[in-house]
Amino acid sequence: MQDKRQKIFFSGIAGSGVSAIAAFMADKGHIIAGSDRAFDLNPDHPLKKTFQSKNITIVPQDGKGLDASFDLAVFSTAVEPDRPEVLKARELGIPVITRPDYLAEITASFNTIAVSGTSGKSTVSGLLTFLMNKLGLSPNFIGGGRVKQFKTPSNPGNSLIGSSDYLVIEACESDGTIVNYMPRHTIILNLALDHHTVDVTAGMFKTLIQHTKGKIFINADDRNLAAMMKESTVTFSIDNPSDFMAEDISYKPFTTDFSLHDVKFSLSVPGRHNLYNALSCIAVLSELGLPLSDIASVLPEFQGIERRFDIHLNDGKHLVIDDYAHNPHKISSLMETVRRLRDSVCYIFQPHGFGPTKLMKKEYIQSFVENLRDSDHLMLLPIYYIGGTASKDISSRDLADEIKAGGKSAEIIESREEVLRKINEYQTYIIFGARDESLSDFAKDVAAALRGTNITGSKK
Repeated sequence: MQDKRQKIFFSGIAGSGVSAIAAFMADKGHIIAGSDRAFDLNPDHPLKKTFQSKNITIVPQDGKGLDASFDLAVFSTAVEPDRPEVLKARELGIPVITRPDYLAEITASFNTIAVSGTSGKSTVSGLLTFLMNKLGLSPNFIGGGRVKQFKTPSNPGNSLIGSSDYLVIEACESDGTIVNYMPRHTIILNLALDHHTVDVTAGMFKTLIQHTKGKIFINADDRNLAAMMKESTVTFSIDNPSDFMAEDISYKPFTTDFSLHDVKFSLSVPGRHNLYNALSCIAVLSELGLPLSDIASVLPEFQGIERRFDIHLNDGKHLVIDDYAHNPHKISSLMETVRRLRDSVCYIFQPHGFGPTKLMKKEYIQSFVENLRDSDHLMLLPIYYIGGTASKDISSRDLADEIKAGGKSAEIIESREEVLRKINEYQTYIIFGARDESLSDFAKDVAAALRGTNITGSKK
């Protein structure tokens, strides 16, 4: 990464990964402009206003906002190569780079801690940065999820500027470029089906391990990661012996208490999956020389990541939660956590992308068949699609039919308004899915409808 002040254009700037880099570089003093089809569709998009408050120029995604004054054009991997901005940048001779390749360049300038795994990356990278910041390490951060306590009118919450040379990044395997990172330390949380088959992702993780200069932190309970462990690997776990194994675990509805090496910890986000997330961070911080007692003193302060188990209503009778869960592993973890809260739940899932839905169809169906109780119900919204060249050869109905064939209660809901018309049937609603920011607003609508509705239905 060059130190001189640059003028950089980001195409697809609203995406979770691109927005973090754009905000980070703006805070580093660079001149930033960008575009996104989400802003074109919704001129009042809250992220657009956040960017503009930090002097990031937002233009339509039509190529007209690019000129020869830009030093670099960074493109989201979701932006197709035939889009006007790609063609315009090449026509003007502006150097072009993809978002992950640019992140790899940035990481080379820092003492980078890469957080990888098919689930939990956003929470762990945010939690680790939060704890490092509270404990005086002043880290830099380029993440995906928005840390609630980092969010301000001028900060989306998924980046942070620090005074140290530490940089915490979310190292996503989705586009294969994770193999280009050369971090100081690496966390590998888990390995399951998501963007790629398990074997393909395992190969990427092995390359990342080879490129890591310092320590590797691995979940000792994940069987798919067992072959990656070496003598120098630092391990964390709940079930199997490890360097950092949780004991005396008490899962509560919205928190978790546990002990580690005779030090008591309390975590303010629920679920077994979040305990793994916390253990990975504790392992890293301990290896960096921080006392466990100091870590334990600040861990309860973490309030979580936006759209990760966000509670929109909890009045003792009704419960509405919004979550980013979108792959089978995340969905199973979410449902395991929710089972501790309520005896009957209506799940509302919006699959994202035709390609990912087709890849994970079998595992989606298996997750819902295994985790839905007889008292639960699943509503499937249409597959989320924001444009592009994807083949539309699968639908939510394909999932629903096989989930019902597995003996579970499921239905297709074509519109969110239809959900709101049926709102008196349940007291607990879990809304989940990736990419679509408006799902959070939908969860608010569900909560508002429940507040104003006299629940008289038989399904409680």
